[in-house]
Amino acid sequence: MIKRVCIFCGSSCGTKPAYAGAAATVGQLLVCRGVSIVYGGGSVGLMGVLADAVLAAGGDITGVIPQSLFDKELGHSGDCKIFCVKG
Repeated sequence: MIKRVCIFCGSSCGTKPAYAGAAATVGQLLVCRGVSIVYGGGSVGLMGVLADAVLAAGGDITGVIPQSLFDKELGHSGDCKIFCVKG
């Protein structure tokens, strides 16, 4: 059984609202299946949509983000684990 999935997604929501809807749905479905998520650690765009959906569903999400982006307040501030890396 898969315990954790890494999801790569953008810091923009793209040009179609369906992209954000899909990011939220994927997050919710994975939480329903007990799968933890690792993602880019952002609070904006599809990354933010994904993280918010996972947290709202009570899931486990871990972000990995360069310290320089986190310092610009682009890192998610919700109840997720954030690991900052030099960069």
